[in-house]
Amino acid sequence: MRKSSVFALLVLFATIAWAQQTPHKKISVGVEQDVLPYVTGRYFAGAWIGRDHIRIRAITAKVHKPDFIIKDGFTNNKVKAYAFLADYFLKSNWKGWWAGTGLVYWKNSIQTNARLNTGYYDTWLFNGSIGYNFKLGQHFYIGPWSGLHFKIGGDKHVIVDGKTFMPPFVNSEASVKFGAYF
Repeated sequence: MRKSSVFALLVLFATIAWAQQTPHKKISVGVEQDVLPYVTGRYFAGAWIGRDHIRIRAITAKVHKPDFIIKDGFTNNKVKAYAFLADYFLKSNWKGWWAGTGLVYWKNSIQTNARLNTGYYDTWLFNGSIGYNFKLGQHFYIGPWSGLHFKIGGDKHVIVDGKTFMPPFVNSEASVKFGAYF
């Protein structure tokens, strides 16, 4: 079974189980877009379901890491990401401060500066994020956020054009999300 299919099934089962716990509470669903992947020339798609102060998010994105954050001698580090995250909001109605955590899978490719061959590697990460949502009307928000991804599994190194690239243990990220919910 493909990893994206397993990811989709996990999201579906978790959503169904969580929604059935207390049916008398109002459940919200939302979608998000993140600026960072688009700035790097790629894409982002995120959806979530939430109740009270907790939301569960499923995300997929493709990002082209800028060369200034990649080890010297390497370039074209592209990341296809899948994430399953849980967030807690201090206030209700998806506004204000939130903190989240979850599991992230990255399917990566990288080249040396010679650009002769492409190396491929997988990375499993544990994520921790914080952010702040500003309401824009009744059903919309904008939210700056930052996060750290800690490598917990995957390939230890990849050899490309005779050079060895070692994926970092910690990856930081910051961006702005735009969202809508109902």
